[in-house]
Amino acid sequence: MAGRIAFQGELGAYSHQACAQARPGFEPVPCTTFEDVVEKTRSGEVDLGMLAVENSTYGRVADVHSLLPRAGLHIVDEAFVRVHVNLLGVKGARLEQVREAHGHVVILPQCALFLRGHGIKGVVSSDNARAAREAAEAGDPARAALASELAAEIYGLDVLARHIEDQANNTTRFLVMSRDPDHSRRAPEMITTFTFRVRNIPAALYKAMGGFATNGVNMTKLESYMVGGSFTATEFYADIEGHPEDAPVARALEELRYFTTELNVLGVYPADRRRD
Repeated sequence: MAGRIAFQGELGAYSHQACAQARPGFEPVPCTTFEDVVEKTRSGEVDLGMLAVENSTYGRVADVHSLLPRAGLHIVDEAFVRVHVNLLGVKGARLEQVREAHGHVVILPQCALFLRGHGIKGVVSSDNARAAREAAEAGDPARAALASELAAEIYGLDVLARHIEDQANNTTRFLVMSRDPDHSRRAPEMITTFTFRVRNIPAALYKAMGGFATNGVNMTKLESYMVGGSFTATEFYADIEGHPEDAPVARALEELRYFTTELNVLGVYPADRRRD
């Protein structure tokens, strides 16, 4: 094994699939929470951590966006994983026998049309892979799980219905986290991720964003969230195209610093080829 990579969920989770895709030679290490992934990576128990940050159907993973700035880790890669939702049942079960489908609260809305069309009740589970494991343990043909084909292989389940997600482009974006930054790499397309807080002056955000427009830097993501439960303290999370050493990016970030009280570069990494 080249190293160890931690992910949230059980073996067979979509985060496990992301690990296999982004770091195929690494040993996957399942964790109960995102905080556990961060702590194992920060402590050196594993070499890398895999964190889900957003889904094209469900939206952002809020817990991760608030966790990243204080994690003490650095983004070294991104991975876009096509999320194919499958209905998994015990060996020999038939689709018409299924009465309940267990899955994470995020995945249930992603296949609501299929479940409703087949009269199947969605039941919330803490993890899709766990739902698959528990379905295998229950041995009940009326109980199924919503999970990956990898989970079906691991837990010995049949795929009763394949690719049942409502949206054909259902994709989750993951970030590969490391204890050490790596800004030395160069690729045709680079992404820089950072967080910042604007100064308490009129139109501060508008002025802060102006530098990216005037320097022709494309901002692909900008989100805000409250800090410490305060309505007056807002932090922004942003992705831009380019490397901080690119002249236009350097000028844009310099302008941004003038209007901010905090600026924290979380990572500089190659854009995943699946990004487009």
